Amino acid sequence: MNKEKGGISTRLDMSSKFWKIFLTVLAAFLTFAGPTYMVYVLTNILKIDFFVSMASGIVSFVAGLALILYLIKKKIIS
Repeated sequence: MNKEKGGISTRLDMSSKFWKIFLTVLAAFLTFAGPTYMVYVLTNILKIDFFVSMASGIVSFVAGLALILYLIKKKIIS
């Protein structure tokens, strides 16, 4: 197992530009585009119940906000 001195895996190095950009884009997608497109796809294309698709949109929104708060707490984004 690849470990650094701090005990963090080298595969998830939060100081690399790739992870900073990837997590920021993922957080933005989950927060803003996730609820909109997820509800649309689940309701209109996959014909899933409206309340289930709305619940998944809310879960996506909350996950995006949690990821944004995590990134702010770790000072990855300011």
